[in-house]
Amino acid sequence: MVCGGFACSKNALCALNVVYMLVGLLLIGVAAWGKGLGLVSSIHIIGGVIAVGVFLLLIAVVGLIGAVYHHQVLLFFYMIILVLVFIFQFVISCSCLAINRNTQKDVISTYWLVMTNKTRNELETSLDCCGLFNSTTLYFQDYTFCTALCKTQSPKCQVCGDKFLKHSDEALKILGGVGLFFSFTEILGVWLAMRFRNQKDPRANPSAFL
Repeated sequence: MVCGGFACSKNALCALNVVYMLVGLLLIGVAAWGKGLGLVSSIHIIGGVIAVGVFLLLIAVVGLIGAVYHHQVLLFFYMIILVLVFIFQFVISCSCLAINRNTQKDVISTYWLVMTNKTRNELETSLDCCGLFNSTTLYFQDYTFCTALCKTQSPKCQVCGDKFLKHSDEALKILGGVGLFFSFTEILGVWLAMRFRNQKDPRANPSAFL
């Protein structure tokens, strides 16, 4: 049987959905890493990427079941939902890559202002830094009440804003690059599902082998 028949399309679609599952887990893992650092926990894009990863994981399971059992209804909804996931993932990935350092700084500064003193102290202690940026009006107040270990070990602690920006840059670039690259494979998934859905299962027609 040539690689264009029912079995080849089925195997290709199954393999692609396994890749989707791995990509979904990767997106969730990287986004959770950036969120767990406490640096980009308030940036909605990170939450969006986690949502895309979870949704991609679920739709990959649906596609895998549809491919294994040649289920027409599951494959139809799989194609529709995969197109929507592609659009959403493409927009989110481009947003991750488009955010420049100044925008990140503005977002971090905005959320730093609405944080409670307790939350700020916890972040400063965990990251071993004091204050956000030297240019902020709250810097001297934050530095005065800072309880980070670095304050007792050096004349001046590193500001937390620099650490935030360093790790948020890494997280956003990884998320954007991985998401953008694999979003185009979803178009391949739609094409394979459409092709496989329109093919007849040889097992349902034994005379096809004669």
